[in-house]
Amino acid sequence: MKKTIVRAVLTTTMLFSMVLGQNVITNAAAVTPSAIATAKPAATPAPIMRDNLSKYGLKKDLELPVTVTAGGLSYTLEKFMIYDFKSKDAQNLVKKYDYDSFSAMVSNPRYLIWTKITIINNSKKTVKRTLDDRKEKWTLTLQRFGQIDEIWPKANVKKLNNKEAYYYYTLKPGEQLTTYQAYLYDKDINYFIIRLYHDGGFDEKFVVKSPE
Repeated sequence: MKKTIVRAVLTTTMLFSMVLGQNVITNAAAVTPSAIATAKPAATPAPIMRDNLSKYGLKKDLELPVTVTAGGLSYTLEKFMIYDFKSKDAQNLVKKYDYDSFSAMVSNPRYLIWTKITIINNSKKTVKRTLDDRKEKWTLTLQRFGQIDEIWPKANVKKLNNKEAYYYYTLKPGEQLTTYQAYLYDKDINYFIIRLYHDGGFDEKFVVKSPE
């Protein structure tokens, strides 16, 4: 009786092994070389468009982002886009953030310039632009006598350190802010200089050098 049971167990085990082996072969056969060959590599991310200076015939000497540092304050220009003021892109920004169509120095703008910036306070003092301290610390120059003038988003006038389009900011030591800033401009573009003045320090970099 015991021998019969042992034979039955052995027979069942052998049959199970045969079925299992066939299943492994079948699954292995399903993974064909053609299936492996059709696997596509991950798509390469599209490059970030940081400026459109080439549209205006300008050849860059430095690629954005560009950083200038003075007096413990760091300013990085990450994006610089020039839009015809009457274009859809410019007017969408004007309406969204309630920008004026003129500024103190530009009454009839030719362009709206949209910038993305990061400012970092590495000093031991608070850095700010507030109602009582509106003096800007950085300037962007595109022509010797051309005026590029900042405009302020009235939609964000009561929002401190706004990341969409700033009006006022206050940064304590060690703090930073990435945000957007708009300008009006009414002349040709001959070169492009970023300058930073802060706490007795000065720094400048030429994104596009003067042809002269």
